[in-house]
Amino acid sequence: QVQLVESGGGLVQAGGSLRLSCAASGRTFSSYAMGWFRQAPGKERDFVAAISWSGGNTYYADSVKGRFTISRDNAKNTVYLQMNTLKPEDTAVYYCAAAPAYYAGSYSINDYAYWGQGTQVTVSS
Repeated sequence: QVQLVESGGGLVQAGGSLRLSCAASGRTFSSYAMGWFRQAPGKERDFVAAISWSGGNTYYADSVKGRFTISRDNAKNTVYLQMNTLKPEDTAVYYCAAAPAYYAGSYSINDYAYWGQGTQVTVSS
């Protein structure tokens, strides 16, 4: 079992930055691939970024490539999402998720076994 708690969301102006954190419980955090997804009102939950269990491989949706950076600190059981040059279309609830290591980089929500409760990110124009 892995429990995930996101933090760091908030209201920011377009062009600004936010850093999301996802703290995980459990001693096996380092064995999971991690991902960030987002869901805007009335839309499906979409893939944003993912990272392998070691942090050696990262994956991004085209819409955030070059602006967002995913990283993890296995010693702290935490995964991060640094978001720069934010746009109004980045407004959504952001979720972190954990998947078995062999699903590293998966874009599919069905491959992720554990989910956090989400944190709201609002970007004003």
